[in-house]
Amino acid sequence: MDISMDTEIKNTVRATGKDAQYDDKAKRLLGNKIILAHILVKTVDEFRGMNPKEVASYIEGEPMIGVVPVEPGLTNAGKEENGQRIVGMNTENAEMNEGLVRFDIIFYVRMRDGISQVIVNVEAQKDEPTGYHILNRAVFYVSRLVSSQKERDFVKTNYNDIRRVFSIWVCMNMDENCMDYVHLTDDKLLGSYPWKGGLDLLNIVLIGISNELPEYDGKYELHRLLSTLLSMELTSTEKLEIMKTEYHIPVDDELRKDVSEMCNLSQGIREKGRVEGRAEGRAEGRVEGRAEGEEKFILNMHRKGYTLEQIAECAEKTIEEVEAVIKKREPVLA
Repeated sequence: MDISMDTEIKNTVRATGKDAQYDDKAKRLLGNKIILAHILVKTVDEFRGMNPKEVASYIEGEPMIGVVPVEPGLTNAGKEENGQRIVGMNTENAEMNEGLVRFDIIFYVRMRDGISQVIVNVEAQKDEPTGYHILNRAVFYVSRLVSSQKERDFVKTNYNDIRRVFSIWVCMNMDENCMDYVHLTDDKLLGSYPWKGGLDLLNIVLIGISNELPEYDGKYELHRLLSTLLSMELTSTEKLEIMKTEYHIPVDDELRKDVSEMCNLSQGIREKGRVEGRAEGRAEGRVEGRAEGEEKFILNMHRKGYTLEQIAECAEKTIEEVEAVIKKREPVLA
């Protein structure tokens, strides 16, 4: 194998690993409590207008990042404690059952009344998926967040104990900055009977982030923060300065390290793009070279008087393909 090509393949493999590391760092940055608090202030009615530092104190425990399986039957884990079966989130090592789809970030938030809780899931997407509709996946996730509560947050038929759930999707590389709130509504088709229950149990928020960093104002305040965090163009110094001066986010050593590592990884991913571009160009050149050689072979046999059938058999082409090559290269008669 050509040494330069071997080097490019190795670089591509390393860069692919950087993709996974970059995704992990992005989740961990978003999973920082103060960042989650900024998201909650803009997406959950109870926290609107509050200081994010205060909201951060309502997040219970540490957010679970990439460790809770989405698959039915695997989201919860049971254990025996003092003779009782205790059911909690399944937070086994992510390396076990590798390949399972897992929630990016999931956590409980105590409401301002000090009693009720909501479950929040935050998902990060590099761009809008093409293989499926993102809202369909969000509906599945929010449904799993409800159904997995049985025997964990409520037992038997105590459906009034179901926690409200929020599934918040941050989608990068969109055509515009946008945000949608998808939730249940009650359309009275006949009569006006007041059915009891919580229309606020299922909540989906879709946040679209464009490639350009928006100006700082109230309308795009959250978008600017998320765009800053996940940008592959800004330096770590620029990111930390925006976070510190505009959003008053305390920059500790851990946050500084995560931002720096993420910026280093983004450089590796950009290099991956350049490597793939060069490799693609070489591959196209080889394909074009083979095609040109096949055409010369067909034309040479044609000039030597071989029949179309003989040329097609030797060139491993159909007669129609051979005819097309000959007609393309024959001079047009005046």
